[in-house]
Amino acid sequence: MSFSTLISEDVSPGTTIAVFNVKDADSERNGQITCSLDSNLPFKIQSSLTNYYNLLSDAPFDRETKAEYNITLTATDSGSPPLSTKTALHLRISDVNDNAPLFAKPNYSAFITENNVPGMSIFTVIAQDSDWNQNARISYFLEETQVSGSPVSSYVSINSETGVLHAVLRSFDYEQIKDFQFRVKAQDGGSPPLSSNVSVKIMIQDQNDNPPQVLYPVQTGGSLVAEMVPRSADVGYLVTKVVAVDVDSGQNAWLSYKLQKATDRALFEVGLQNGEIRTIRQVTDKDAVKQRLTVIVEDNGQPSRSATVIVNVAVADSFPEVLSEFTDFTHDKEYNDNLTFYLVLALAVVSFLFITCLVVIISVKIYRWRQSRVLYHSNLPVIPYYPPRYSDTLGTGTLQHVYNYEVCRTTDSRKSDCKFDTIHIVVNQHMANFNIQMSIKLICH
Repeated sequence: MSFSTLISEDVSPGTTIAVFNVKDADSERNGQITCSLDSNLPFKIQSSLTNYYNLLSDAPFDRETKAEYNITLTATDSGSPPLSTKTALHLRISDVNDNAPLFAKPNYSAFITENNVPGMSIFTVIAQDSDWNQNARISYFLEETQVSGSPVSSYVSINSETGVLHAVLRSFDYEQIKDFQFRVKAQDGGSPPLSSNVSVKIMIQDQNDNPPQVLYPVQTGGSLVAEMVPRSADVGYLVTKVVAVDVDSGQNAWLSYKLQKATDRALFEVGLQNGEIRTIRQVTDKDAVKQRLTVIVEDNGQPSRSATVIVNVAVADSFPEVLSEFTDFTHDKEYNDNLTFYLVLALAVVSFLFITCLVVIISVKIYRWRQSRVLYHSNLPVIPYYPPRYSDTLGTGTLQHVYNYEVCRTTDSRKSDCKFDTIHIVVNQHMANFNIQMSIKLICH
């Protein structure tokens, strides 16, 4: 009479699934009906009225365990022999968001080498949801935590759909951070959504990206530090010890020491592992006071990195002897550097002065040549200038003498005829003063 083909998995036991009516045309005992179903199904039949029956749920449903049922109802009368009829029902269970996403592992760990390419993929976290459709659609998120005072999102990012973790736009540095831990949340798309978390640990692997650093002897630029060895030193005398460190780790920080150069290689040796400089023979009077050793420090990385240190050794018994011998030894490099600087400076100054003088001379020559050309080709008359007559500074009267002269040049003088006309000479004579004023009128043809 009624039947729900789809029922939610969260219905409570005793929920009516179907209502049906059974009829038998026989009478009395032959018409008495009994209904039944398979015993392994979570259902039961309940009689409500005469020949009316209800099919009820008898246990909670779990769609993730069994999503559908094929139910066979059997109606049997009480006759002899009994007669029966069967009807099949197909019931589907609808999903309810009752399962949170589950990660494949309880926790994750991954290794990444420092100096990585920014944005590279690290690894993938995977979660599954046994629900169906939207209830099983998973999104991944980073839970906000702090890593060395910065948010974890500044170190890694995650693809919300695939769960792939990426290093953000930065390279990891083992010397700054060796490992860090955070949590990833997987959330489904149900309503309300369900979620679960997992712990992720990222471990940075060291790379041989740092050379050894020499701590002793200290390399100073201007002053000289020397180790003294007495001439009475015997074989195995400890001169000094080269101390170096490497901020890398593991075999990248294993250091070895080698004597690269020496003033006398037969006099000193360097311990391969400890960096101790010792004498390998007895010191004699013939050995030079100034001894320079170059020690190279190498790590065990691939490829290896190295650093060099210069050790100055003074073979002497007294300090004055060392001071006299090492005076020029200290300032050789400084002297050479200063000499080179002054030579370059002098060359630059001389070159600048030479170029300046050359430019000035050329400019003067060009100027004079242009002036001469202008005067030579000019056809404009020279306007005469008549200066005022001289007056005595004392304001007293003086005798004035005016002289007129006519001066002519020859007609064949440079193809021009110039006549100096009206030369006026005014002579003022007063006491010991004698002044001449002259005006010249030049007429050129």
